[in-house]
Amino acid sequence: MSEHSLQLATAALLIEMMRMDDDVVEDERQIVRDILNNRFSLSDSETGQLMALAEDEAAGLADYYQFTSLINKNFSPPQRAKLVEHLWQVAYADGQLDKHEEHLVRKLAELLHVPHSAFIAAKHRAIQ
Repeated sequence: MSEHSLQLATAALLIEMMRMDDDVVEDERQIVRDILNNRFSLSDSETGQLMALAEDEAAGLADYYQFTSLINKNFSPPQRAKLVEHLWQVAYADGQLDKHEEHLVRKLAELLHVPHSAFIAAKHRAIQ
């Protein structure tokens, strides 16, 4: 398993969240960029390339298993909970939570085996 595959899986989930409400705003794109920069210590150009690749990967995605299974194998439970927190941050980036965004965070948290208590804690941290 390559570090790049894990970066791509993470970026694809964040981008899918960004596109969930059909109204991608620059704040959402910037939060995804910041999360990827910080999580993987990437340069701005590497982050831009990763986001472009992830947008291609996420386009027409039928299910999330290929990404969540990779993350489950390589992230610790706290790292998976942190990813759920990041998903919440993207969902709230435009100042409102769309029902489709909330549904996707719940679904991904389940697929990432994040316990409900950690899911709720991540939501509260993201709101603050």
